[in-house]
Amino acid sequence: MKVIREFLPYFDERPHGAKVRALVLHCSAHSAAEMVEVLRERELSSHYIIDTDGKVLQLVSEKKRAWHAGQSEWRGMKMLNQYSVGIELSSPTLGQDTYSSEQIASLIKLSRQIIRHYQISAVNVVAHSDIAPTRKPDPGKAFPWQYLATKGIGLWYDVNNAAKVATNDVAELLKIIGYDVSDLAAASYAFCRHFVPQLVATDDDVNHLVDNVFPPDFVFPKAYLSVLKACAYKYGKLL
Repeated sequence: MKVIREFLPYFDERPHGAKVRALVLHCSAHSAAEMVEVLRERELSSHYIIDTDGKVLQLVSEKKRAWHAGQSEWRGMKMLNQYSVGIELSSPTLGQDTYSSEQIASLIKLSRQIIRHYQISAVNVVAHSDIAPTRKPDPGKAFPWQYLATKGIGLWYDVNNAAKVATNDVAELLKIIGYDVSDLAAASYAFCRHFVPQLVATDDDVNHLVDNVFPPDFVFPKAYLSVLKACAYKYGKLL
């Protein structure tokens, strides 16, 4: 896999003792070239960008703290820029339409390298929407989490394990997985984006989606409680 290096100056040092423990996956409604310019204008960065044709750009050394995750929380980690490598994918619909096979092939190769190098636990391969559920919808409802899990990138659930979890409390189950549940509607909807995408509405207006990440009155449906419990079992086993 060829990686084109086009370094940006928008990074700093990781805090002393902060080890890479997470891989954060994003998308942006721009081509890779456009994304570089947007990041430059906003003085932000990501470690990598993967274009729709599978081309990979590196913008920041993995040794440095790129500015991609913002205010975020996951499984006790706060401000995940400190602990993560960030990958952006180009997606004109913000991940609401299928990603290209070339793009996903490059993502698999790159993610495997990062996961292996830093020994990142599968529970810490996350969406931007997982770690910032009130602010971010990416990498979107069409992101192939289940397929990636078969390639050793992240986790998927076995619904048969739901019966092994006693609690039916949605907030408690989401916390076991790793979500910040201070806004339960946002956390619940972020979970759906990752694991129950059929419950996530498509928004044809990307600009509207960016400003309306989740329905503020969303209540996790009881019909899918078994999925939530099965995920909590899977993630809880790896605590």
